Amino acid sequence: MPPSPSIRPQGAEPPIRDRGDACPGALRLHSAADGHLARVRLPAGDLTVRQAEALADAADRLGDGHLSLTSRGNAELRGLADGCGGRLAALLRDAGLLPSERHERVRNILASPLAGLDRHTPSDVRLWARELDGLLCASESATALSGRFLFVLDDGRGDVAALGGDVSLVAERGGAGSGDLSGAWRPAGAGGTALLRVGDDPAALRIAGPDAPRAALTAAEAFLTAAEASGSGAWRVRELPDGHGLTARAVAERLRAAGIGCAEVAGEVAAEVAGAGDVTGTPDATGTTDATGAPAPASVPYADSSAPGVIEGSDGARALSVLAPLGRLSVAQWRLLTAVAAEDGAGALRLTPWRGVVIPGLSADTAAPRLRELSAAGLITDPDSPWHRVGACTGRPGCAKSRTDVRADATAAVTAGTPVPGEPGPQPAALRRLPVYWSGCERRCGHPHGAWVDVLATAEGYRVSVVQPQSTPAPPPAPAAPSAAPCPATS
Repeated sequence: MPPSPSIRPQGAEPPIRDRGDACPGALRLHSAADGHLARVRLPAGDLTVRQAEALADAADRLGDGHLSLTSRGNAELRGLADGCGGRLAALLRDAGLLPSERHERVRNILASPLAGLDRHTPSDVRLWARELDGLLCASESATALSGRFLFVLDDGRGDVAALGGDVSLVAERGGAGSGDLSGAWRPAGAGGTALLRVGDDPAALRIAGPDAPRAALTAAEAFLTAAEASGSGAWRVRELPDGHGLTARAVAERLRAAGIGCAEVAGEVAAEVAGAGDVTGTPDATGTTDATGAPAPASVPYADSSAPGVIEGSDGARALSVLAPLGRLSVAQWRLLTAVAAEDGAGALRLTPWRGVVIPGLSADTAAPRLRELSAAGLITDPDSPWHRVGACTGRPGCAKSRTDVRADATAAVTAGTPVPGEPGPQPAALRRLPVYWSGCERRCGHPHGAWVDVLATAEGYRVSVVQPQSTPAPPPAPAAPSAAPCPATS
C-alpha cells in the first residue's frame, strides 16, 4: 500500500507530483496481497456504538475478521473480496460513516483523544473537529485536497501537535494570550483562543476559539492556491517548493479577507505553547510567563493519552484506554469494546493515533472490572506491558513488498522479552522508552513520528537504528530483492 506520510527531512528537495495520490479510502479500495483494503476515515477518531457495530459487520462479512487501527485514528479493513465495494459502501452509508462520498478521503482530522475526559482539559477541540468535518464536507474546493493532507487539533497538552499536521490548531490553556485579534489586548471572550500553524513554519496565528474550524479550512484552501501556483502537484504543505511555501503570514491575509481576526505570534512563543507536552502527553514544567508577560499557569498534570489504563475525569466519570497489539483487533475484541461502550459507557468510542481505543463515560465501580475483562481478551491495558509502544507494518503475507512476516517476528521477540532485536537479556533503558517499529521494507509504512527505534528487515536480517526527529532512517547497506523467507533476528 502507499507509504505513510512523513516529514520531509531538512534540505531535501520536495517531490514533483505528476498524479493524484493513491491513498485508499472507503470507496477507493487498494489491492493488496491478501485481498482489497479499505481505509475508513473517522474524524477525531469518533465512533458511535452503531457505527462501531457496522465496522465489525463489514470486517466479519466482507473482510478477514479483523480491523486495523492507523496512526491517524482511522480504521482499515483487509482481505476484502473482489466486487464487495458496493456492499461495503452501503454498510458504511447506513451507519453515517459516509456523509459525503466526494470528500471521504479528505476527512483526515486528528484530535487529542482525551480532550474533555481527564481532570484538566476542556472538550473544545472535539467540537472543533465536528464543525471542521462539516465544513470540509460542504466545501467544493476541499475535494481537491490529497488523501494525505492532515488537520491536527491539540487540546493544549501537546500530544498530537507534533504528529505532522499540515494545518494544526492548538488550544491555549485558559485562553492564554487573551487578545483582541486585531492587536489591542483585551479580556478573552467565551471560547478561548487557539494557535494555528501551517506545516513546519515556526510562526503561528492566534485566533478566537469559535473561529478555529473555519480558519483551518481557510488555511487548507490557501495551501491549494499555493500548490496550484507552484505547479508541483504538492499533496502536503511540506512538499511545496522553495519560493512557494505556505507561511503563517500568507494565511493571515486569507483569514482577514474572510473576516476572521488573527494576530501573529512569534515562532518561539508558538513552539512553547504547541510543545506544552511531549508526544506521550507529559507536559513540561515551565510556570513562568506567557506571551503577554502575565504569569503563566503552572504545569498541568495531564493524563498520558498514549498510555493504557483508567482515566479519571473531573466529574467522577472514568474512561478506559486500551491499545491493540501491533495495531490489529479481531472482530471479537472489537465487539467486546463496543459492548462495554454500549452497556457501561457513554455509547461512544474514540480511536487514537497510538492504535488504541478510548471508551468514555464509565462509572468508578465498573471501570476496573471492565478493564480486567478487556485485558483477558488480549488487549493492552497496562502501560508496563511489553507490547506497549511496539508496532509493525503489515508485512507478509498481506504485503508483497515486505521481505518477511514482520508481525510474527515482532510477536516472537516481544514474547521472548526482547522487542528490540539484539543480544539476549534486559533491553537498554533508552530503548525501552522509545516506540519500537518493525518494518518489512524501506518504505516503513505507518512508522511513528518523533524519535523511535527502527527495526528494518534486510536480506541479511533485521537492522536496528534509532531515528531522531527531523531525520530519516538510513537506507540499508545494499538493496536486496524481496524474499518471502523470514529474516533471522540479528544485531
